[in-house]
Amino acid sequence: MAFTAPRRTTFAPRRTGRRHPLVATLMALPLAALLLLVFDGWETVATQASSVGAMLGR
Repeated sequence: MAFTAPRRTTFAPRRTGRRHPLVATLMALPLAALLLLVFDGWETVATQASSVGAMLGR
């Protein structure tokens, strides 16, 4: 058998832990705006914001 060098990944290792709340909010805002336009209702935006808050543990 031929000797092969160990493979190295070119990607940075994934960080473990929680995402910063501001990043999560910035990710959710475009979806909330889209839901507002498609369904034409604040109830949908409120539901989405509530879901994001629940994911953040608030």
